[in-house]
Amino acid sequence: MKKLLLIFGLLFSLIFLSSCANKDTVPPDNSSTQPVEQPKTQVGPSIKDYFAYQENTRYGYEGQGNEYASYTTSVDYIKENRVQLRSNNGGTETVKVLENNNGQITLLLSKGETYYREDFTQGPSLSSNGEVILKEPLTKGTTWTLADNRKRTISNVDVEITTPSGNYKAIEVTTEGNNDKVLDYYAPNIGLVKTVFTSNGTEVSSTLSKLEKNVPLVQNVKFYYPNINDGKLYFTEKKLAFNTNDITKQVIEKEFKNQPQGNLGKVIGPNVKIKSLYLNKDNMVYIDFSKELMSEMNAGAGYESMILQSIVNTVGGYYGVEKVYLTVEGNPYSSGHIAMKKGEAFTVNFNDTVRS
Repeated sequence: MKKLLLIFGLLFSLIFLSSCANKDTVPPDNSSTQPVEQPKTQVGPSIKDYFAYQENTRYGYEGQGNEYASYTTSVDYIKENRVQLRSNNGGTETVKVLENNNGQITLLLSKGETYYREDFTQGPSLSSNGEVILKEPLTKGTTWTLADNRKRTISNVDVEITTPSGNYKAIEVTTEGNNDKVLDYYAPNIGLVKTVFTSNGTEVSSTLSKLEKNVPLVQNVKFYYPNINDGKLYFTEKKLAFNTNDITKQVIEKEFKNQPQGNLGKVIGPNVKIKSLYLNKDNMVYIDFSKELMSEMNAGAGYESMILQSIVNTVGGYYGVEKVYLTVEGNPYSSGHIAMKKGEAFTVNFNDTVRS
């Protein structure tokens, strides 16, 4: 099962768009005797023609042969020659970063169980020698060997493929392992339209069934709020919409300020800014606030503690961690009631929390 998930996690992440080649221009017979420079022509499609991802686009694939063969792929970030894709097959969410460079498309990162949004298009987590997904020349017979000794080949360039979303003429790319074979089919102006995985007589396929435009990524996030009347934290599940290239900290900050009705108290004031928010390699979430977090709080010791726990539970729950390092203007949290030491983190605690 893990092998199938890993293979399909790689396959569905790549969405390519097609290209068109220009025709030669021939000078007329009565042209002058001066040499005429012929316009340069494109011999065939290039990598850049297939690396044209669109913002807020979701690709849906229906599967056969395995429960995880059906999935959706959406675009988290587009940054120059890199793109971050998010796939969801019902069992897990996987983030991948692809790069278009030097005539090839390379997988720089594949990170499973990633249910939070974070920009991975830059940073040390990217591989310096990633897996080549596609490379020029984009003609039949182009072959390269992967790090695990699998062989990948452009095995055909004009294949008829029928899918629920339409009929296409597609490029066929074959990847062969010990007892496995994967066929990927890419159609002009669409991208990946079908994948077929075979191993020891077993066949699993994923086929493009839907392509949706102007669709944001929607995530269900639990936000926690203090109730001073009974001293408990109440949570409400909110649907957060993320467009391509949205900054996660800004979306969460805005939603924190949308206080629910009833006896639940506010968590941050109207002028508070989340200056940074990320998951560190020590598996702790680091969140830094502007100074208004404390100046606009106006709470006693008990209520202040509830506010901080609401923040910690919300971001800790979103990232799926146990510790949150909370700072103000880069310094450990320190008020008249609570003083944290440098490096000291708050602990996520869902005990005695109540659904609002």
